[in-house]
Amino acid sequence: MRDGRILIVAGEHSGDLHAASVVQELLRRAPHLTVEGIGGDLMRQAGVRLHAHAGDLAVVGIVEVAARLPAIWRAYRSMIRCLRDRRPDLVILVDFPDFNLRLARRAFRLGIPVVYFISPQVWAWRAGRIRSIQKYVRRLLVIFPFEEGFYRERGIEAVYVGYPLLDQLTSSPSMEEARRRLELEGEAPVLGLLPGSRVGEITRHLPILLRSIRHLTVEQPGLRVIIAVAGGLPLGLIESCLDQEAISARVVQGRTYEVMAASDLILVASGTATLEAAIIGTPMVIVYRLAFLSWLLGRVLIRVPYVGMVNLVAGRRVVPELIQFHATPERIADEARRLLLSTEQRLRMRQELQQVRDRLGPPGAVGRTVDAILECLQSGAVEGMAVQRG
Repeated sequence: MRDGRILIVAGEHSGDLHAASVVQELLRRAPHLTVEGIGGDLMRQAGVRLHAHAGDLAVVGIVEVAARLPAIWRAYRSMIRCLRDRRPDLVILVDFPDFNLRLARRAFRLGIPVVYFISPQVWAWRAGRIRSIQKYVRRLLVIFPFEEGFYRERGIEAVYVGYPLLDQLTSSPSMEEARRRLELEGEAPVLGLLPGSRVGEITRHLPILLRSIRHLTVEQPGLRVIIAVAGGLPLGLIESCLDQEAISARVVQGRTYEVMAASDLILVASGTATLEAAIIGTPMVIVYRLAFLSWLLGRVLIRVPYVGMVNLVAGRRVVPELIQFHATPERIADEARRLLLSTEQRLRMRQELQQVRDRLGPPGAVGRTVDAILECLQSGAVEGMAVQRG
């Protein structure tokens, strides 16, 4: 295959995580490719030349996006210039739908094929996005088995590739090994806190989680608390919350999977981390809060019965969800106490999480994703030659 150029856009931590392993495998198999775009530190390490950093763009909520609009607009204009001036052979869009579907439209108008990896969750909310996917996306690579049929019924070329972190997480350390690595030896229970991968999530969730710890330690003074901080987040923000709430906890950065494996229970912000914990098999309580207006609009738009991905994949509530006004220190402490005090309930949840893991399909998702990308590159090259000959 001739030298080629790919533009890839992942505007959030989870997209950076998923896309990095794909880019790494793609460049291993096709080292002649040049890959540039938007992503995080992991994508940069994998070989992507970044024009903007995902950490400057990531936000959840309709109201919360306002503060990031200038950075988002600059990044969008940068990608438009890349499409127009550098003419990539393929555009790979990773989740981040409000940004990426607009970019897909511009790529389509320039005749550049688009592969969308990790579908916008139109089956959950904002179904009108389906029309944009139908029109502008050549191939949709989906990570949940039910998505393939959903999109194919609507005339979209969807390919189920599987969950991209399965290969990595099925070899996660045992609880004993993870505790040894984190220097958590001892018999007292370990409670992990995963307040989110964005600054806004930290500020909304961590103070509430720390107040719940105050309730728990009254009855379990030996409880060990460890906070997993996503890479790139400011540790000073975490320390400030700990000081303000007068709570003592270990803080580790970039070692989320070890924290999950080491913990008897985690309190986790809804998102990709819930599925990662399910694969590792860690019992959890899901929490999430948004700005009031964002939550209100979400109640109108969201059409699924659960917020946590682990419950959506299971098709039932296997993990407690405490969302918005239910996410109080008292309610969180009650759910955590129930699970920490009952080995039987934690074991039952672990068994149910194993069933969730089985539903995510077989290993090898990264390889299948790269196969689909290379196939699109090859077909695009063939089409380009045909146009030139015509």
